[in-house]
Amino acid sequence: MAGSAPRTVMEGPIKRSVMIAGHATSVTLEPIFWNALREAAAEDQLPLSALVARIDAERVGGEAAVNLASAIRVWLFRRALL
Repeated sequence: MAGSAPRTVMEGPIKRSVMIAGHATSVTLEPIFWNALREAAAEDQLPLSALVARIDAERVGGEAAVNLASAIRVWLFRRALL
């Protein structure tokens, strides 16, 4: 079908467990965001869990308390704009 989005864009969310400060935390993201997060971690030469922990620390220290999945999506969006 012409003009349709790639399959990974249209797939539903996937829940994964990520270690943050020694605790397993579940994060649910669509595959396109998991892929972008893995790429960002590789570019920054960080394990995925370390990058998620950094995003989590920024989220907790921010003005508006948002859930971790939303914080990751916004972080990735901002990174793409730079």
